Amino acid sequence: MQLKEFSLINPQLEASLVFQAIKTVIEPEMIEEVFKKTNSFESRQRKLTSSLVVCLVIAMSYWSSDSMTTVLKNLVNGLSKQWTKLGQSWKTPVSSSITEARQRLGCQVMSQLFNSIAKPLANSETPGAFLGGLRVMAVDGTLLDVPDSQANAKVFGYPGSRKGTKAGFPKVRVVLLIETGTHLITDALMCPYRIFSHG
Repeated sequence: MQLKEFSLINPQLEASLVFQAIKTVIEPEMIEEVFKKTNSFESRQRKLTSSLVVCLVIAMSYWSSDSMTTVLKNLVNGLSKQWTKLGQSWKTPVSSSITEARQRLGCQVMSQLFNSIAKPLANSETPGAFLGGLRVMAVDGTLLDVPDSQANAKVFGYPGSRKGTKAGFPKVRVVLLIETGTHLITDALMCPYRIFSHG
């Protein structure tokens, strides 16, 4: 059977829906609690607050083709002042400042926040969520390139390549636990490429 006039539709999320989702799922108080747990309080007032950087990291996955500066501008314009805790005279920082702010935040805050939020949400009315009274979960995985640095190569390693050649980038293996009824990721493991590898 031949498909005629077939086209792939890429769903587009309106910015307002993304902002609403962030504010609904992640309350500012929840981020403050994570800062307490990870001892990540800011020693001085900065132009880029830690809570705004958290939101930036999340939003970058929705607008991955845009620059960090553009995503940050969208956030400041779309999120409430109570959420961002910014003054009226705030100006968009340069990209190097944004990079430094992400490095200051580190991965521990994002990991703790994920662990606080990611959980199954399906109920008995959700199609495909339960079988024989048990919640149906799935395991999936993928490989991602990471920047070609000595630190990444040491932790994650390179994939195999032909003799006399080297792969262009280290790879990280990502294994996900997913609730089938909602397709929500409820747990994740990022590990070296060679783990679980049979190649």
